[in-house]
Amino acid sequence: MRKVDAAIDIHTSPERVISAFTEPGMLRDWWGVERTLIDKKVGGIYMLTWNVSDKGFGYVSTGIIKAYRSNEELIIENFAYLNPEKSILGPMSLIVKVKQKDSISEVYLCQDGYQSGGDWDWYYEAVRQAWPDMMQVLKKYLEGREPGL
Repeated sequence: MRKVDAAIDIHTSPERVISAFTEPGMLRDWWGVERTLIDKKVGGIYMLTWNVSDKGFGYVSTGIIKAYRSNEELIIENFAYLNPEKSILGPMSLIVKVKQKDSISEVYLCQDGYQSGGDWDWYYEAVRQAWPDMMQVLKKYLEGREPGL
């Protein structure tokens, strides 16, 4: 199966990187997530929504937390993507790992489990382009904010 991965160095703590993927306000600020349901524990739910309207949710990404260490990693299994114009895509995994090196956090992200054909090919191409761009957005966001904000 195919995967998309990206790596970047960010001048911040590993805890802030993981928080950027688990704290509703931070997810909204850098990724545009409108609503979340995240239970930060192994076996907990991880759900993000975008384009929320009175008619429902435009896009949903959801899965189950397989590993959560607030200063090191977040691993989501059974990760699925829902889009009202596409097939339900899943299961996949989303992995965020962080290593501290001096004042820099080395961030590695991998989304894998992509199948082939139809909507899978569309989604893979969209994510293959989006994750490297979003990692730059994350870097700018985390390096431009004071810790604790």
